[in-house]
Amino acid sequence: MTKRLLTIFLCSVFVTVVQASPIPPAPNLNVKAYVIMDFDSKMILASSNKDLTLPPASITKMMTAYVAFTELKENNISLDEEILVSKKAWKTGGSKMFIEVGKKIKVRDILQGVITVSGNDASVALAEHISGDEKTFATYMNQMASNLGLKNTNYTNATGLPNDSLYTTAEDISLLSSALIEEFPDLYKLYSTKSFQFNDIKQYSRNKLLFIDDNVDGIKTGFTKAAGYCLASSAKRGNRRLIAVVMGAPTPEVRIQASRTLLEYGFRFFETHTLFKGNTPISTARVFSGEETEIKFGVTEDAMVTIPRRQKKNLKYEYIIDRQLTAPVKQNQTIGFMHIKLKDKIIHTYKLTALEDVNQGSLYRRTVDSLLMDL
Repeated sequence: MTKRLLTIFLCSVFVTVVQASPIPPAPNLNVKAYVIMDFDSKMILASSNKDLTLPPASITKMMTAYVAFTELKENNISLDEEILVSKKAWKTGGSKMFIEVGKKIKVRDILQGVITVSGNDASVALAEHISGDEKTFATYMNQMASNLGLKNTNYTNATGLPNDSLYTTAEDISLLSSALIEEFPDLYKLYSTKSFQFNDIKQYSRNKLLFIDDNVDGIKTGFTKAAGYCLASSAKRGNRRLIAVVMGAPTPEVRIQASRTLLEYGFRFFETHTLFKGNTPISTARVFSGEETEIKFGVTEDAMVTIPRRQKKNLKYEYIIDRQLTAPVKQNQTIGFMHIKLKDKIIHTYKLTALEDVNQGSLYRRTVDSLLMDL
């Protein structure tokens, strides 16, 4: 955008309000940090210390799985190829899948061992298979984190075992959770598995929410003394999906109850609305020096917001377009922004893009418009 004055169009659906019952304040939970996010709108509905850097413990394995899912999607590895278990992987302490050194195990089994039983041995074996060694794999994890916009996260290993330089935030975990679900819907289904048997040893998922709430289909627990009890969870009711992240709970019971509280709060007191469909005209803007004098604009993807229930009537839309928009303008070119406001507070901003090309007009049109632009 230029520094020129902007034209602001206000499109209001504000009407005389019938007072609706207010929603209760965000939960006050006995945890170090939490986030509840709507999956579709990516809006955070409530949070506490969402940017506080904390050790993630085994929630780290979500990024281990994300890297593996990416490698599978790009056909760099396959579910049926075999991983040779190293001595380092076999000796890794903490939670285990109980793989044996020198044995060959299929990627699909190793992945299930990482996801369902939180196997540290499986995580190291997977990291070594993909990147050669765990240190290189951690560098890969950080590259992925950067690509996803995880601004306060750093990985040092594939397991989540304690390291002073291993940290993340509740908000970053919610973003990673969203990416796992959105980018890998089929592989994400592995997170709903309640038990896994390997080497004649049957283990159950540490995510006890899977056994309590049929709407919950993931995602990952974590615990170390420094991290406390952590859980990233997701549940779907009807067409809505929410993501809850709890970090630093003092007990497993508090971790579960806090997660249930957040999910219930989000489902009960908030609604998600699709305001505008992607690549569908919202309105038109004046364009100068073009074959046409107006251009249709919209959003590239569905514009969605999650707001307190019964508040859609109070939304306002503010379109901010360059008042000297000049041809040529190309389809999908960003030409402005749209602010979504609720009670005069901006709750979301979307880029506005041209939905069509407008080529440069004739010399006469350019001359006339150059005079009009100065008025």
